[in-house]
Amino acid sequence: MSIPIVSLSTYLADPSSAAARAEAAALAESLITTGAVVVRDARARAADNDAFLDLFEDYFALPATELTADERPELGYQVGVTLENTEKPKCGRDQECQQVIAGLAPSERPLDLSAHGADPKCRFFHRMSEKPPYTSAFPYSSAPNVVPSALKGRWEPVVDTWGHQLKQAVEGVARMLAVGLGLDENAFTSAGIYGSHLLAPTATDLVKYGQLDSIYAGFHTDLNFLTIHGQSRYPGLNVWARNTGGRMPARVPAGCLLVQAGKQLEWLTGGLVKAGFHEVVCNDATLAAIERRKASHPDRPLIRISSTFFWHLSPDYHLAADPGLRARAEARFGEQREYGAMPVGEQVQRELGLIALM
Repeated sequence: MSIPIVSLSTYLADPSSAAARAEAAALAESLITTGAVVVRDARARAADNDAFLDLFEDYFALPATELTADERPELGYQVGVTLENTEKPKCGRDQECQQVIAGLAPSERPLDLSAHGADPKCRFFHRMSEKPPYTSAFPYSSAPNVVPSALKGRWEPVVDTWGHQLKQAVEGVARMLAVGLGLDENAFTSAGIYGSHLLAPTATDLVKYGQLDSIYAGFHTDLNFLTIHGQSRYPGLNVWARNTGGRMPARVPAGCLLVQAGKQLEWLTGGLVKAGFHEVVCNDATLAAIERRKASHPDRPLIRISSTFFWHLSPDYHLAADPGLRARAEARFGEQREYGAMPVGEQVQRELGLIALM
């Protein structure tokens, strides 16, 4: 099974057309059944993704003392760098998540987390949010971005260019999803207008961690609304489909972006769309890509960078299940959990506590 591909470009050309509505319906169904979807977006330029990957390879090749200066632990690492062995996969100690793993066929389970502590990946958060015209109850959401001093002249143009392309793509997906679910096109984007959106590349040292079955990011779901990825130079991302429980290697064709459902989307839809479980590991395809890269670019840092963007609902938005979507979820999949209600900012703080970032 592979993740379905839909055309964001077709939708954007004429959102009222029958073709656009069909693409929106297909996108919604893919997120409902697999928790993920691949979208074609002609505006996303491969050269800008490459420049982004180059920049972060160079950044994470800097001495550790320079990276440490960019940490902001007092802000839950929600801007700046998070160094390796800091972020812990929630599923390593969460009973509900352990039950999900136990319910999978043995051949479809993720790599075992029982001996896995914190993830060896690093991360960098660059906020791409709009300041609200009111005082937020969650001040971390407007924390200033960190600009590494060693790359100051190069940093912002590259980060802002690619980050803008990912953000406009994921907001197009949010509009498509709303239409595909029978809602107003702006139902989700209006709820996320002041979201704490994060350009969030990860970095894994493949010299240190380039061994088969190394876990780079343990089995988990994302806490935000939608996550979007550009192409990485090294495979290793696996996703699990809700409808089959099967593990699928995530492949992003040229000209496409990968989108995954997060916890805020699951909560708002009352379980109609489930947050997609995934992991990042070193597999045979990763090892083959390492060898190709060493041969073609012997002077470049051997670091796996993910081209990732987290799109959030606004921190002060009241997060609760939509009654109509919840009814559809229960009609199709049976009884759903009680999600309760709280501000998005509180939901984020709770989830950060579970992964040891706050």
